[in-house]
Amino acid sequence: MPGVRRAALLPATDLDRLRRRVRALAENRPAVYRMLSATGRVLYVGKARRLRTRLLTYFRAEHPDKQARILNAASDIRWDYVPSEFAALLGEVRAIREQRPPFNVAMNRTRRSVLVKVSAGSAPKVYAGAAVHPDDRRAYGPFPSLGRTIEALRTLNDLLGIRDCADKVPMVLAAQEDLFGVPRTAACIRHEIGACLGPCAGFVSERDYRARVELAEAFLEGRSLDPLARVIAAMSQATRDESFERAAYWRDRFERLEWLLAATSRARAAVDTLTFVYRDPGDFGDDRAYLVRHGLVLTQYPWPGTPIEREAFRGVVRDHLAAPAPPPWPLPLERIDEILMMMAWFRKRPDALRKTSAFEEWV
Repeated sequence: MPGVRRAALLPATDLDRLRRRVRALAENRPAVYRMLSATGRVLYVGKARRLRTRLLTYFRAEHPDKQARILNAASDIRWDYVPSEFAALLGEVRAIREQRPPFNVAMNRTRRSVLVKVSAGSAPKVYAGAAVHPDDRRAYGPFPSLGRTIEALRTLNDLLGIRDCADKVPMVLAAQEDLFGVPRTAACIRHEIGACLGPCAGFVSERDYRARVELAEAFLEGRSLDPLARVIAAMSQATRDESFERAAYWRDRFERLEWLLAATSRARAAVDTLTFVYRDPGDFGDDRAYLVRHGLVLTQYPWPGTPIEREAFRGVVRDHLAAPAPPPWPLPLERIDEILMMMAWFRKRPDALRKTSAFEEWV
């Protein structure tokens, strides 16, 4: 039955007996499993379409394989059966988010995507990366190409004077300049060539610098075309001056920003379209109804099969439609992995999309 818990409670040093317990207890059905330390700390969370087969692969792994390292560090294996592979994926993502197992944090690369992020602090950065860090306060995406995203962000940062230096470089905004008794110089050449406002050397106030970052955020969110307008103006001026090499330079920058604008628009649309009721067929006939809004699972219920159950489920859908929707943009930092998992699931499985229905069909 779904939700039944089993455990193999033996020290990891006795791998033969642990293997026999797994063979005896684990069933070949979908599940979310956890590797625990001797003190009960969750070291690793995984999901399996066929649990027994998956767990036994750990005992065949050899050092320094990831599976062998996890098994050698663990002294306890526990699992929860779930109705389907989709439920296992969702359970894995949520368990990792809640428990932050060290092996998942250090080793998992399966859902890494290209994101544009805005860091926190007095002088934020706008940069591309694959994972959200604790000091990030906004994230957008996912984007299809890391190289093109980095090029487009370099153009955006140069236009607005946003820094791209390492986090270890200290920031000294204009209001702090009285703390230093000697003139300061910027940490890199970008300030000298007009591509950075110089927040590292007191050349700009925090207020003015943040205004530029807010312009970048407005561009990424589709609320402002100011950076694109600046490029068009410079390109037009170069053409009027018959400086064709300069015009070509600005045309290249225009194409980069145009690509970024289109990519952010597609990403927003992709997240927004993940809004529906999804009927997920269980492996043992335990179908589930998932209410999905902007890529986030709001709630789930057994699939309503009788008229009374369907009427009750309609009420649930009505309540969620009446409640404020989670914002589709920027992405909610703490649940990005869930959104990326949902996008990948429906992108790779067109048959799953055919099992979705609009909220309006229920109300």
